[in-house]
Formats: sequence, structure tokens, C-alpha cells
Amino acid sequence: MSDSVRPANFLNRLDRVVRTRQRMADQLSTIAETLTQSEFDGEKASGKLELEREIEDIVTASKNLRQGVFRLLVLGDMKRGKSTFLNALIGENLLPSDVNPCTALLTILKYGPEKKVTIYFRDGKPPERIDFKSFKQRYTIEPEAANKLEQKQEQAFPEVSHAVIEYPLALLGKGVEIVDSPGLNDTEARNELSLGYIHNCHAILFVLRASQPCTLAERRYLENYIKDRGLSVFFLVNAWDQVKKGLIDPDNTEELAEAEAKLRKVFRANLAEYCQVDGVDVYDKRVFEISAISALRRRIKDPNADLAGTGFGEFVQALNIFLTQEQAISELQQARTLARQTQKRVREAVARRILLLEQNLEELKQRIASVEPQFTQLNNIQHEFRDEIRTLRDRKARAIADSFKTYILRLEYTFEQDFLRYQPEEERRFFDFLGERRFSNERQREEFDQAIEQALLQYVNDKFCAWTLTAQKELTATFNQFSASAEKYGAFYIQVTDQISEKLAGPTFRPRISIAIEIERDDDFSDWATDKMCQAYLPKMNVVGIVLAICGICLVSALQENDARQQIVQMTKQELVKYLPQMAQEQWQPIYSAVQECFDAYEREVIKRMKDDIQGRKAELNNLVKQKESHEINRTTELARLQGLENTVAMAYQALETEYQSLLAR
Repeated sequence: MSDSVRPANFLNRLDRVVRTRQRMADQLSTIAETLTQSEFDGEKASGKLELEREIEDIVTASKNLRQGVFRLLVLGDMKRGKSTFLNALIGENLLPSDVNPCTALLTILKYGPEKKVTIYFRDGKPPERIDFKSFKQRYTIEPEAANKLEQKQEQAFPEVSHAVIEYPLALLGKGVEIVDSPGLNDTEARNELSLGYIHNCHAILFVLRASQPCTLAERRYLENYIKDRGLSVFFLVNAWDQVKKGLIDPDNTEELAEAEAKLRKVFRANLAEYCQVDGVDVYDKRVFEISAISALRRRIKDPNADLAGTGFGEFVQALNIFLTQEQAISELQQARTLARQTQKRVREAVARRILLLEQNLEELKQRIASVEPQFTQLNNIQHEFRDEIRTLRDRKARAIADSFKTYILRLEYTFEQDFLRYQPEEERRFFDFLGERRFSNERQREEFDQAIEQALLQYVNDKFCAWTLTAQKELTATFNQFSASAEKYGAFYIQVTDQISEKLAGPTFRPRISIAIEIERDDDFSDWATDKMCQAYLPKMNVVGIVLAICGICLVSALQENDARQQIVQMTKQELVKYLPQMAQEQWQPIYSAVQECFDAYEREVIKRMKDDIQGRKAELNNLVKQKESHEINRTTELARLQGLENTVAMAYQALETEYQSLLAR
């Protein structure tokens, strides 16, 4: 295995990113401290430049860089070797692995100087420190108990939010956090817990098993929660070495090659659509055949062992490129852009202040009075933009809520065909007893009840998820289209601010001071919007009520030997149709409100920035007038102070830029 894919090299590159983060954060702190001191000194000199917004943004960016981590979410069905894979990735046999779920909690592994487990609660109860043994005993759940919870649609520990394991491991010490989710093939409530955390992570590591290629449950998860959501997913096909052991003649190379080729074809057929980035097929960079147990055994003996033949080397290299280049550069680029904008804002504010210092008090007041019409124009632009946001908000909220109502009511027309795929013969869950004229015992009746309830729950949940994705795409497309309108208002705004600058300082001064009113239509916004909407329109109680009602009807009906399957489907459809109008009506308003909140959140942010900019411009002028009225300003001293401010900020920005370019070059 080449040095580039050894675990130690991966750690070195992560460490380089961490150091760059810290150095860029230091330069941001320098900028913030310089601006803060300048505003303090300005109160006694020519007045503040009203840079509070810039200071706030820079402080937040610096803090985020210092606290920044690469968060990896590990997903997978039961018995896929998820814990073994995690232990191999970590390089230590840290997490327990057995036939039962390792934990019924979402568990975050992060760096800590000492080993400890902390349980966090939802009800405001203080966090609890426990040892590893108690953690496993208290929060491990047996399969039988999990099934009972599934029937009741309950979580094992509803009062618990999550657990945090701190451990002094090298990988975790390089800014990596690993989120170990409960097994997907478990209770629906626990699935929601795991899948609800997706958008808080930088990459998803989805563990599959070579001997069970893409089960129905796995395909459901991929379809509902992964497909077309812009997520970065690495698929780990574990136990690939078992393919050889499953052959009649393990030494027959032709037979092995044929078996592996067939298996690869199956996985590609099922996973290829989830390995598209901007229309480009990245399957070979996202799907890896691994042997977690082999990699773990080697790494326990030697943390920097050669992992050739285990598939881990290739995977680590791909993860390395993604985290240390693609993801890290994207995060640092945001900080770099903010620093550049702040440096420009300071340069222009200083230039404007220096020119205005030359004017006497009366001339300054006259010039300020002359720009009042322009400030009125800025306020009008702000109000018009706000009104346009609200008009679009109400129209789109109604359209999306109506689309949900239409979608739900149309389910009756496709139910019989759609519901067929929720009757998996290989799992023998659904129609085991339909060939019988009656149930032979109460246990069969209960199992049938559970099977039909679970099948219907999956059907309704899948349909809701499908509509969720459609609504998300529509909302994202709306904001993309709205960007043109935002650009129009931004152009008007800049024209007016240019007029203000010309009137105040003369036609030779033409700065381009812009404010950020672009639509936040990237992943952060769309993910947040989707999460808010999902909370509103996935009403579990309504679904459970429908299922129980339908199951009750089905169970008291006579089962015919020849057409039992079709009869049950038709009866289920009849009962479902009764409840569809109720579902559509009850969820219309929550969806309408959720979509409105997406627009309201944008309005609050962008309009506040416009207001702050307008008020800041006025205050900047008033500050200078106030100081000129109170005392004679020493122009030479003030000129040196302002130029010193500009130079210090420029030097800090240049140092930050150098760090950024240095990381790009490596």
C-alpha cells in the first residue's frame, strides 16, 4: 500500500487542515480585535465607522473555524459489521459488536483527554457521566424488546437525546467526530433518530454486506432519505472476503472472478443512482469493497499497518481527498470570502471618512441633508424587496400545501399497484397465513396483525418521503429563480449608495460598497428548510391511527383461499381511502406554515442586514457631525489612526489568504 493511503498519512493531512483552520481563525480574531479597538478609539476621535455587523460576523466565523470538525455519520442495517468497521477506522477495539444493537442511542465519538461517556437528556435534566460498562448494559436493547417498541411506535429511551463518548484517539484528535447511529433495521422511531441527523454531518458512511446485497429495507432508506438530497455518501460493502469462502472451491480463480463480477453488477445496479455529483458518475470513488475484520486485526497489532487487500486503503484515500480537499476548502473559502468583504468595507469606510474630514461643519451638514432623498430610496428598496418576498411566500406556501393535499387524495388510484412491493416473499412477513381459511392460533393472528401494520406504515412513510423530496426540489427551485430578483434589488441599492458617496465626497469618490442580499439557496439553507418542513408534515399519530383502524377491519374478515391477497389489498385500500381526506385536511395548515417560515427566516436575515446597512451609513455621518460639533479634530492624528486601521486589517487578510492558498497548493 502506498504512503498516500496509510492511516498515518491521513492523520497528517487532517492535522494540516486543523492547523490551517487555527491560523485562519487567528487572523480573523486579529481583524475583529482591530475593528473593535478602532470603534472604541473612534468615539473620542472622528466617530465610529459603524462596523458592528462586520465585527459580529468575523467573531462568529473565527469561533466556527476553531470549533470546526469533520462529522461522519455511520448508517447501516443490523448485522452489517458496522461496529467492526468503526473499530477498524478508529484503529482500536473501542465499540462492542455482537448480534444485538450496540446501543439504542445516537452516539457521538469525539476527542477527549480521558475516556468517558456522557448521556444528554431532552427534558432539561443535567447530563450524566457513566462508565463504558454501565453504558452498554443500560442502553443496549434486545431484538425482542425492539420489536415491541416498533409495534407501539415508541423509542427505547425517549427521555434521552444522545450519548457522547470521549476518547484520546489520534483520529478523533484531528478534528473528526464519528456519529454511530442505531441500526436502521430496528424500530421506526429509532430510524427517524438516525436519519434525522443526516444534515448535521459532512459525509455518510453507509455500511452494507456482500452476502446480503441491498435488501428491501436498505433500498427504502436510500430512496427516502439519500436520493437527490445532495448528500456525500460512501458505501462500504463489508465482508467482501466472505465471497471467496462461500464458493464450493475457494481456490478456483475463475469461479471467484465470476461470483465477484455478478455481485458487483448487483451493487452497481442498486447504488449507481446515489453516486452522482452534479451529473457526474463517481461510483468508483464512493463504493468500496472492504473486509473490516481483517483491517481491524491488523490495526490492533500495528496502528500504521499495511491494509492492502482489505479495501481500507482505497477507502481511506477517497475519504482523505473528500475531507482534506473538497470539504475543508469549501469551509475555509467561506471564511476567506468574509474576510475579503470586511477588508473592502473597511478600506472604503476609511477612504470616505478621510475625505469628509476635510469639510467644515456647515458644509458637512449641507452635504448630509442633500442625501436624504437617497436614504429614502434605500428604505423604499428595502420595503419593496420585503413585500416581494412576502407575496412569493404566500403564493408558494399555498401551492405546496395544496400539492400535498392533491398528492394524498390521489393515493387511492395507485394503492393496489404500489402496495404490492410491500409484500416481500423472501421475508415471509406479510401473507404467510393467507392460504389458510382461519388462523390456527392466536400467535398467528398477532403476527399477521403486526405484518400488515408494518407494511402499511412503510407504505405511508415512503409516500410521505417521496412528496417531501418533491416539495424540497420545488422550494429550492423557487429560491434559485428568486435570486434574479434579489440581484435586481441589489443593483438598485448599489446605484443609490454610489449616489450618496458622490454627493458626500464628490464625483471622484466612487466606491462599490455592497451588502449581502443574495439568496441563501445552497445546501445549508435547503437542508434547514427541508428539516423544518419534515417536522411539520410527517404526522406519526395519524398514520398509526389509520393503520390500527385498517388492521381491525381486516382481521375480522373471512379469508378466502384463492383470492386472499387481492381481497386484503382491496379492503386495506377501502379503509385507507376513508382517512385520506382527513390526513390531507389536517396537514394543510402545518405545511403552509412551515413553508412560510422558510421565507420568513430569509426575510428576517436579509432585511435586517439592509436595515443595519442603512442605519450604519446614517450613524457614520452623524458620528462625524457630533464629533466636529464637540471639538476640533486633529486631522493628522486621525489620518494616521485610520490608515493604521486599514493597514492592519489588510495585513491580517493577506496572511489569511496566504494560509488558504498554501493549503490549496499541497
